[in-house]
Amino acid sequence: MFEDGCPVRRASLSASELPPASTGPRSDWATLKRLLPYFWHYRWRVALALLCLVAAKLANLGVPLLLKELVDSLGVTPGDARALLVLPAGLLVAYAALRLSGALFTELRELVFAKATHGAARQIALEVFQHLHALSLRFHLERQTGGMTRDIERGTRALQSLVSFSLYTILPTAIELGLALLLLGRQFDLGFVWITLAALAVYVVYTISVTEWRTQFRRQMNELDAQAHTRAVDALLNYETVKYFNNEAFEAARYDQGLDAYRRAQLKSQTSLSLLNVGQQAIIATSLLAMLWRATTGVIEGRFSLGDLVMINALLIQLYIPLNFLGVLYREIKQSLTDLDRMFTLMAREREIADAPGAPDVALSGPTVRFEGVAFAYDPARPILHDVSFEIPAGQTVAVVGASGAGKSTLARLLYRFYDVSPDNGGRITVDGQDIRQVTQDSLRRSIGIVPQDTVLFNDTIAYNIAYGRPGATRAEVEAAARAAHIHDFIVAQPKGYDTVVGERGLKLSGGEKQRVAIARTLLKNPPILIFDEATSALDSANERAIQTELRSASVGKTTLVIAHRLSTVVDAYEILVMEAGRVVERGSHPQLLALGERYARMWQLQNAGSAPAGHIAQENDTHGHQMA
Repeated sequence: MFEDGCPVRRASLSASELPPASTGPRSDWATLKRLLPYFWHYRWRVALALLCLVAAKLANLGVPLLLKELVDSLGVTPGDARALLVLPAGLLVAYAALRLSGALFTELRELVFAKATHGAARQIALEVFQHLHALSLRFHLERQTGGMTRDIERGTRALQSLVSFSLYTILPTAIELGLALLLLGRQFDLGFVWITLAALAVYVVYTISVTEWRTQFRRQMNELDAQAHTRAVDALLNYETVKYFNNEAFEAARYDQGLDAYRRAQLKSQTSLSLLNVGQQAIIATSLLAMLWRATTGVIEGRFSLGDLVMINALLIQLYIPLNFLGVLYREIKQSLTDLDRMFTLMAREREIADAPGAPDVALSGPTVRFEGVAFAYDPARPILHDVSFEIPAGQTVAVVGASGAGKSTLARLLYRFYDVSPDNGGRITVDGQDIRQVTQDSLRRSIGIVPQDTVLFNDTIAYNIAYGRPGATRAEVEAAARAAHIHDFIVAQPKGYDTVVGERGLKLSGGEKQRVAIARTLLKNPPILIFDEATSALDSANERAIQTELRSASVGKTTLVIAHRLSTVVDAYEILVMEAGRVVERGSHPQLLALGERYARMWQLQNAGSAPAGHIAQENDTHGHQMA
């Protein structure tokens, strides 16, 4: 499938700056390192958010201290004026102020850092989108759309989850833990510190060990989820084919197989999660028991006040509540890193077709297109083209005819640089003497317009699909192109006119209507080089004759390559090439080829004698053939 392209803005990190694709998952540190440049742009916001974080934790740490003072202040002599007015009232106000300050700094931190998080997510999503469009046609023919879109969706969401869990939970907990240990060690004794550190060490080791073990189940869940999603999307995209062959039950059973495998992986994951949670609770409970026993003993022995016991208890609650979720957080962070790695691996996929360093834009004065000794194979085991040479003079039309699989559509793909002619095979393609491998793809494709054999439209309005040939075109220009393609009357007859939505891949339109939209789109683009790949194959005879007249008018003064099966559409061509098994076996004008009395003459006789049905157009199999090979 061919679609007219339009230039896109380069992101801050170009594809050439991406690291080479790895053969396996990156380490977590490598993934984090890959992520850091996106936040460097927001470094001042990150610094301010960290200051707010420290301020919030200091406020939280002050709460237990004030609580201790409040409890100890209640021990004044009954009747003392300070009992009601001075100590408790002031401490209560300070207690409330600290609580409010903690919440205020926390919200301020999230507000300050929100722009960095969403900005980085937007930048990464944009780069993935641009990089996918920069990858070769080979990649897009082999991709699984459902699984790929799921990877991108999870990767973008993983960025926000990673920031939320690390900056908003893990880092605050670590800062608060350090401050709390410092306070316990200075105000009481090191026994509390050692108990806390020992419990923390056991807790972290246990959590990481079990989480690493159960990561395999999470990864398996992701793979099975993507697989089931891919099957569902594929079946829905091919809705008509499913209906044609009564395979609704087959597709449902196939989808259910994927869901059942996903369910079994979910059960394994949940079982391992329960084991993780029970072990964590046991470690926390043991630690709390040891700490409170030591504090209670100190109160009984008179070493600690009742306020000290309350303060220690409040500190433990503040520490262990977030620590209680460390397993979940670690798991989610690991999962977020895994999801990011999958997306970064997609971004690191090397571009098969890349611009040469410092490549200039193509300079056109005619232009003249030449294929010089071109040999090409999608798969080395199955060559498609063999030493193909021909020229399309500036302003002239050259037609290529032949049986399906002869390599005709491959010529258009090579001219568009969807694939490159390998230097090992020899040969080159030039436009006005410039090797198309040495100029930018963007400028080359801007100079070419195509009406593809298989037209696929965007799920948008008819006006949008026609204007896609030249974004920014006025409505008058769009309507003029539609008139030239003989589809204007059909459009205005619709209830919503040019605002009629064509549906997924244009399925609400007939084949002929889609093809006329594609013709209008190319006429609107108005490039100096035109490719018509069976441009009228889906039209009835009356419309075909009318549109052929328009196409001939549009081709005047343009360098045009016509790929056709119906010979009556190419009789006026400057030169006609007959291809067979990837080779040009005959060439000449229509009268010259008829005079030869060979392949072209036999094809002409067969079509005119009615041996080939008038409405029958064989479909080009170059793409499917190389995939199957």
